[in-house]
Amino acid sequence: MEHDRRGFIKIAGVSAIGLAGLSLAGRDGEAGESEPVAAGPRWAMVIDPRKCLKDDGCISCITACHRTHNVPSIPNARHEVKWIWKERFTEAFPDQEAHYIDEALTTRPVLVFCNHCDNPPCVRVCPTQATWRRPDGIVMMDWHRCIGCRYCVAGCPYGSRSFNWEDPRPYLASPDPQFPTRTKGVVEKCTLCEERLDKKQLPACVEACQEKAMLFGDLNDPESEVRKVLRSHFAIRRKPALGTNPAVYYLV
Repeated sequence: MEHDRRGFIKIAGVSAIGLAGLSLAGRDGEAGESEPVAAGPRWAMVIDPRKCLKDDGCISCITACHRTHNVPSIPNARHEVKWIWKERFTEAFPDQEAHYIDEALTTRPVLVFCNHCDNPPCVRVCPTQATWRRPDGIVMMDWHRCIGCRYCVAGCPYGSRSFNWEDPRPYLASPDPQFPTRTKGVVEKCTLCEERLDKKQLPACVEACQEKAMLFGDLNDPESEVRKVLRSHFAIRRKPALGTNPAVYYLV
């Protein structure tokens, strides 16, 4: 019993709304072995803004992601649902102190999405375990468990979650039957295309990027492309001081 209690505290932390009888370790068990992350892959993304900004109007990655995952296009901006989008550099990196970074980067938008943190606050505050972190680092969503409390929306410091204020399905012109649609009253976000990873495929956004501005790979593999790039380039992450340890890196 004491061992289980320590495991729960290690994985979930002490949540302000925690349900003492529910352990996030159960989620790890459903995904496979409850082993340390180092025993398997730790998926991450590296973005090269300079390559991405070669064409300001390009949204190939956004289009591919939203089409693949049945993300609705809702005209009302207050009800917008998005998995990946572009945000001004100063808003994406409000605590960036390198004042003399190339203006070509700081004055133009950068791609943002869920950071799939090592220490995700959204997971800790979810009362139903509708969101959880897999051993490979992907922060997942179970839309059937989601009760729409939006604690995870408030807990995420990156604005990476969208709430369905209305039924999203009428806004889908041609829904993809291979991926489930959502309903009114639930939260959704990027899941790093876990359904594609299971088929040994790259995330849809990475595959769609013609400029090769997005790299996806295993941080635990020293020979992976993401590790090679991070060894040879300086990279920053969003709001690192918060201690969430994001798995999305931006080359500067």
